[in-house]
Amino acid sequence: MNATHHARHFMAAAGLCLLALSTSVAHAQQNMVSVAGSTLNMREGPGTGSPVLWELKRGYPLEITDRKGSWVKVRDFEGDTGWVARSLTGKAPHHVVKSKVANIRSGPGTQHRIVGKAEYGELLRTREKRAEWVRVEREEGVSGWIARQLLWGF
Repeated sequence: MNATHHARHFMAAAGLCLLALSTSVAHAQQNMVSVAGSTLNMREGPGTGSPVLWELKRGYPLEITDRKGSWVKVRDFEGDTGWVARSLTGKAPHHVVKSKVANIRSGPGTQHRIVGKAEYGELLRTREKRAEWVRVEREEGVSGWIARQLLWGF
């Protein structure tokens, strides 16, 4: 076999890997929801008679892991799971800070000045995504960019 043949095989394999990765990322994005109302009860099981585990506030992002009738099983950024009524969820994108502290910057990159700091567990509205950066907005209106690796959500 010649070098061109090996190069073609390598490019085909690399392309398939990228396709699989982008499909899994797109699939993960489709499985994200957020709390649509002012609050939402995450329950132990799929039904209103099931004990409440957590109360989540508007915008909190959740990953759907299972479905049962009008209920969805979800996971939060810490890996906690429970069930929520599908009708009380929406698609407004939000992120939660998963690092101890995250710098909020004036632009998408470390060369931009720090305009604030967000702490672990803080809920932020997603406004824009660029490569490895996310433009977020706090409830009180302060906005800026945070490195995507420091966040969880969609």
